[in-house]
Amino acid sequence: MLEQYLRFKDENPGCLLFFRMGDFYELFFEDAETVARAVQIALTSRNPNDENPIPMCGVPHHAVEPYLSQLLEKGYKIAICDQIEDPREAKGLVKRDVTRVLTPGTVVEDSNLKSKENNYLAAYFWNGDKAVGGIAWIDFSTGQWSGLYSRKEPELWQWLVKLNPSELLLPQGWQVPTQYNELSSQVTPVAAGAYFDLASSSNKISELQGTADLKPLDLSDKPELVRACGALLTYLEHTQKSELGHLGEFKPLNLGKSLLLDEVTERNLEIFRTLNGKTGKGTLWHVLDRTMTPMGGRLLEERLRRPWKDLSRIEQSQACIALLFERDRLRGDLRGALDSVYDLERLSTRVFLGRATPKDFIALRQSLRMLPRLRLLLVGEELEAAPGLEKLLRHWDDMEDLAALLESALVDSPPPVITDGGLFRKGYDARLDELIELNEHGEDRLKTLHEKELAAHAIPKLKLGFNKVFGYYFEVSKAFKGQVPDHFVRRQTLVNSERYITPELKELEDRILSASEERKSMEYALFQALRERLAAARSRFLFMADAVASLDYWQGLAEAARINEWCRPELHEGMEIEIEAGRHPVVEEAMGASNYIPGDLRMDETRRILLITGPNMAGKSTVLRQVAILTIMSQIGSFVPARRARLGLTDRVFSRVGASDNLAKGHSTFMVEMNETARILRQASKRSLVILDEIGRGTSTYDGLSLAWAVVEELSTRARGSIRTLFATHYHELTSLEGKIDGLRNLNIAVKEWKGDIVFLRKLVPGPADRSYGIEVAKLAGVPRPVVERAREILAKLEEKSQDSRSEGAVERASQTLLPGFGAPPIEIRGELTEHPIITQLTELDVDGMTPIQALMLLNQWKEMIKG
Repeated sequence: MLEQYLRFKDENPGCLLFFRMGDFYELFFEDAETVARAVQIALTSRNPNDENPIPMCGVPHHAVEPYLSQLLEKGYKIAICDQIEDPREAKGLVKRDVTRVLTPGTVVEDSNLKSKENNYLAAYFWNGDKAVGGIAWIDFSTGQWSGLYSRKEPELWQWLVKLNPSELLLPQGWQVPTQYNELSSQVTPVAAGAYFDLASSSNKISELQGTADLKPLDLSDKPELVRACGALLTYLEHTQKSELGHLGEFKPLNLGKSLLLDEVTERNLEIFRTLNGKTGKGTLWHVLDRTMTPMGGRLLEERLRRPWKDLSRIEQSQACIALLFERDRLRGDLRGALDSVYDLERLSTRVFLGRATPKDFIALRQSLRMLPRLRLLLVGEELEAAPGLEKLLRHWDDMEDLAALLESALVDSPPPVITDGGLFRKGYDARLDELIELNEHGEDRLKTLHEKELAAHAIPKLKLGFNKVFGYYFEVSKAFKGQVPDHFVRRQTLVNSERYITPELKELEDRILSASEERKSMEYALFQALRERLAAARSRFLFMADAVASLDYWQGLAEAARINEWCRPELHEGMEIEIEAGRHPVVEEAMGASNYIPGDLRMDETRRILLITGPNMAGKSTVLRQVAILTIMSQIGSFVPARRARLGLTDRVFSRVGASDNLAKGHSTFMVEMNETARILRQASKRSLVILDEIGRGTSTYDGLSLAWAVVEELSTRARGSIRTLFATHYHELTSLEGKIDGLRNLNIAVKEWKGDIVFLRKLVPGPADRSYGIEVAKLAGVPRPVVERAREILAKLEEKSQDSRSEGAVERASQTLLPGFGAPPIEIRGELTEHPIITQLTELDVDGMTPIQALMLLNQWKEMIKG
């Protein structure tokens, strides 16, 4: 047996081998030690008295799922080795085989999945010679898969970070780039030749999708994406040991149809996770998610990752949400019915793969019961104003045939294991009914036979008995053995009695004793047949899963809009943004609606760049995020938190907010800031919305001011000056740019001084802030009083010394010397630069070997040379 175990272990390197032995899954050697430590179960030994005992641990087969879930969550891969023949019929060692390999990216059981989140397995391939690559990803639990083809390598990695796959397949020897090292823990290296072969990948995709070539899938001119898809299919073949027919149609991702949100923007706007990495409260997802089903929750996730850019699709979604928003009773009834609908997508996947439990079938039955109710709720409504709901109703499938089948087949509380019997109702199968009757009421039939013999032959004291040697028998006193009929066959003679059997008694005995096993065997066969019939209807299940998801998505957003008093935004093809009494939905949830002060904002041709100043804690960052979040919400079809909103469609939202570093990547706070700023400046287009918060704060004052100034200039000229930008800053010097840069306007977050303290009014008003109020904010934050007073003294002295520099025109004069393009033209240097001795010294200078004082002395020397 151990030789068999070690062979399977060698065939599945890197996996914990769960080895079926009777009613237990056992593990040995290092695997036993690992699992015992990871899931806190007892570590024993196969031969404790030997000099070198073999470590061993195990769990009951019927209770293995919780342990598997814990191990998968910790990142382990698990090979399940089952008995593939009946031990009672085995000659010698029971035949076993690895029936599947569990990995974090291929699980389908609910215990290993988050119901409202996709669980992706991804693959990446980059062709360095052609500078082109592709990524493909699949949610094996639902069968949905897609991919992205790009000539921009960073774009592929950015999408992988957004998707956050549970597993990422890379060719052996390839590494994740340093700036995306959060993906490193999910990497599974695979052999490039076996997994990413182009010819093999093309054949597997065509065969699976039923196409003669790759043209219908838009893959014929994307060989790198084909390789990534092939790696996924090969990996699934090796791990699942089953057909992959449940996979849906492959659809490459078209970035041109969606509002793009890169992983930085998702993080900065806290759409799915807060800045500290937590999910739930504090995220936009948490505010919006009022869905009742897992399918609706996953659809909301998909829409938030890829909002629409098509106005007609947005307005169709708005119309459905508006109708449900207005009809509270209908929405409430829908929510009640949807609450009883389980995960049709994942349930049908488990049915197709042969991994569904009796509990899954009961969940399917309960879900199908609700489909007619959902339809009837919509039938009674006037839906002309919501074409999306009308279309949904026209194509609705109650699936009544399958609901009736499940209703007639299964008992309400089936056992957890399909081989235990007790699954089916009486009346489902005549032969099974007979076995159930024998199994449950065999004693009554024996009594009936006993009474029949007594009545027919009038034998006094005819008894019915049983023992393990002879089975059931009739016992007759020797005084009456002459009255025994001919069909009684003597089996045993006792001192005072004789024991007999009859052909009918023997037949009944055989049937009763075998009925239990026959029933279990027959119920298992009937369950398999039922599973096959439901598996054949997978396309219907998926269609209705999509329909229920859409309905749930619309009602969920309508419910959120009603609870939070949101309005239906007007979207248009222009560039204007008008928001009246707008609120940040996440901040409002945290503060309470009564404590949140709404604000107005307008952007148009004359207000393309809004420069926002004001003290810390006044709410500049909130205003910036609010505009971006309202834009995203509107383009998923949702209502928005405002009294009125009119928003021009956006193709991409960029954000640079907050201060953070990534020391693991070797990046300081300032380096992260500059990386994100560089991405925005290189990628922003005409219809983009850019929000920037405190650019340049991570370096010295003049460096930071110069960078912030230059960034504003660049944004004012890119895409012919049409990029809509909100720029929050503490550099008050930048406010002088109003009037110098076309389309730039100053705004500030109003504050009021009151008896030495400041009061935040939380209102956005025209004009620049008069000062920073940094010391007042420090006081509010609880900085000790002596420190606050000393800071005021220092500030007074600094302001006194810089009185002259604060005279009228000082900022403009500074800009003429510090920032090119504002004031006098740059000094023209005549002649050949290489002839000047300073240039010669500069080219030969060992900067890394100089100390700061040496650098200052050299600069002073050069200054004297220039004077001379």
